[in-house]
Amino acid sequence: MKVIIIGAGEVGYHIAKALSPKNDVVIIEKNGEAARRADELDILVIEGNGANAEVLSKILQDTDLLVAVTGIDEVNIVACMTAKLIARSRPEWKEIKTIARVSNPDYIDSPVTSRAQVGVDLMICPELALASEVAEILSSPSAIDAEMFAEGKVRMTEYAISPKSKLVGKQMQDLKLAECCIVSAVFREHEIIIPHGDDVIKANDHMVVVGKPEAMESLGNVFGSQVPHRNKVLIIGCGIVGFYLAKLIDKEENAELKIIEYRKNRCIEVAEMLENALILNGDGTDLNLLREENIENMDVVIAVTDSDEKNLLCALLGKQLGAKKVIARADRSDYLPLFEMVGIDMAVSPREATVNEVLKLTMGRGIQTLTTIEGERAEIIEYTASESSKIVGKPLNKVKFPRGALINMVVRGKDTIIPRGDFVIENEDRVVIFSMASAISEIDKFFR
Repeated sequence: MKVIIIGAGEVGYHIAKALSPKNDVVIIEKNGEAARRADELDILVIEGNGANAEVLSKILQDTDLLVAVTGIDEVNIVACMTAKLIARSRPEWKEIKTIARVSNPDYIDSPVTSRAQVGVDLMICPELALASEVAEILSSPSAIDAEMFAEGKVRMTEYAISPKSKLVGKQMQDLKLAECCIVSAVFREHEIIIPHGDDVIKANDHMVVVGKPEAMESLGNVFGSQVPHRNKVLIIGCGIVGFYLAKLIDKEENAELKIIEYRKNRCIEVAEMLENALILNGDGTDLNLLREENIENMDVVIAVTDSDEKNLLCALLGKQLGAKKVIARADRSDYLPLFEMVGIDMAVSPREATVNEVLKLTMGRGIQTLTTIEGERAEIIEYTASESSKIVGKPLNKVKFPRGALINMVVRGKDTIIPRGDFVIENEDRVVIFSMASAISEIDKFFR
């Protein structure tokens, strides 16, 4: 598959890194330093403007997918439109799929949408996807990640087991989970474990649980205390991510929201759009301000400024001053493990939504949802089985499924099922699978 990526920033670089082993990848980047970094991936790197028709027309032939992920919305949209127009003027060429990264709320109001009428097959807003992810996990004190599958019929939540947790030392079989919930994986330091009943839970384990959303609501009692009636939330930074997140939280009846933003004009602008939030003009690293606002009483402090370093400092200050849970945005992917290493409860990156959508398009037919977890060490994938899928029509205990992969849930019509060994997958079943990165190509063969 030939893929053209426009923009070699964090998002573009990681898409290229994920696709380059099995695809023909070309990056167009006008910044010399970013282009040289991308050149280390053993791909073709062109220095130039990716929205320039002359540049595109020279390399567009035989292209399957064009992904525009520069930091400028208009450049990304124009690049997609231009690619479509060039391809349509050459009827002997194959059809090109286009993806544009967009942040401006004037262009997009959901994490992923289609704007085919203007030449963009998929428009992705990483900031809105990040805000939606953080809002999803605020209801559970121990949750550090969350994702929905099968149009909301299946939910994945990742929990961190604190050293003080009552679960430390217990066996998996001692967990009192609802029948329609399953622990699909445990991350322990550098190890990934697909657990059995006699495996012992240890401090600092990360446990991935998949199940029906209504059954997952009771897991707060298993993995940590339930949130009090009023969930006190402090957001530091009200740029694009902060504002998207504030809008989502502001709608919740059980949320008490405060926002700290250092730009006075932005405070005034946001105050006019949010009904229930208290907007404070100040610096999120100001100890006096944090103490005045009783940060020690906060259930969650979320630092989402445009500076990774400032987010780290704000979150650490919040933790030191007594906040129950701290979340920090990190645009640089190599910061994510570092943030969690020094005590941040959850480090989040806006790039993952874009990377996941691109991977979904390049991995083949049948994939509906894909999410990477634990720094791309594993993935949870939702496939739709077809009549031609090799996995259809056989009991699962007769299928030689690769090691490092586990079928978590199957959605058949309105029913959500945890499949056992004698279960037979049928045409149109939606199958949610946990997989280590090493097993993904093998799994794909069962659904072709």
